Amino acid sequence: MPNHILVGYDGSETARRAYLFALDLGVCSKARITLLSVYQLENGADTAGLVMTENSGKRLDELRAEVAALAPSPGAEVTVDLVQGSPGDALLSYVEKHGIDHIVIGHTERGALARWLVGSTSTDVLARAHVPVTVVR
Repeated sequence: MPNHILVGYDGSETARRAYLFALDLGVCSKARITLLSVYQLENGADTAGLVMTENSGKRLDELRAEVAALAPSPGAEVTVDLVQGSPGDALLSYVEKHGIDHIVIGHTERGALARWLVGSTSTDVLARAHVPVTVVR
């Protein structure tokens, strides 16, 4: 059973379902849960990076409120964090740095063109993760 579960969270319906699944898993296994939201900056967006850095505290508070509304009494220890980067890279880096032993991530079905243009975070994580991954649809 997992001891520390990482949930990739982007606010989508599948991400919300992934979080609720992770809560159930966390309660059953008495695992800690970290919900991680990743923001991306466009090419060379130094100004956007500065603005995001200044607003990250506010965004983190918003995420905590959103997660609390999904499960007011989660029954497990839940931490919410926000990082900058490419979603797949950021999630996998977080796993390494924080001793995560299970990832739960949502998957939104996209067409072939969209997957080719922007990729799929869940596919990327599945291909490169060295810990168990649960994909919630």
